[in-house]
Amino acid sequence: MNKATVFQIGNRLAQTMDRRDAFIQAWALVKKGGIELPVNGVSFGNRQTALKRLAKYSPGQIKAVLVAEPENKVDPTAVAVMVGVQNGRGLYRLGYVPRGMTTVIKAIGRQLPTLRVLNGDICGARLALTV
Repeated sequence: MNKATVFQIGNRLAQTMDRRDAFIQAWALVKKGGIELPVNGVSFGNRQTALKRLAKYSPGQIKAVLVAEPENKVDPTAVAVMVGVQNGRGLYRLGYVPRGMTTVIKAIGRQLPTLRVLNGDICGARLALTV
């Protein structure tokens, strides 16, 4: 376990929460090696069509990027999940990091996430970020 990483994440989290809780959460994140969470908002508009298309690609072929949206009128702390396919034509807003997790995501840093597309009657997506 990398103590420096625990301190780095813990100090970032402590800016927005109780210091003790921040370091407990940082330690848990580093011990697990990261975090996996759902992408919210994938049921809106044509995002289901995009998910069905993404399901045809392996996770290694999908590029996922997290983009903070401080100008977002609904939630200024919003973090958008932008996706594209290797050798594709740009990125598409697939959805958002769950509201309660944006502080943790920002504290982890800018590691590029792995996107996993879930198949079924209702398509969904999950992000996996490594610490």
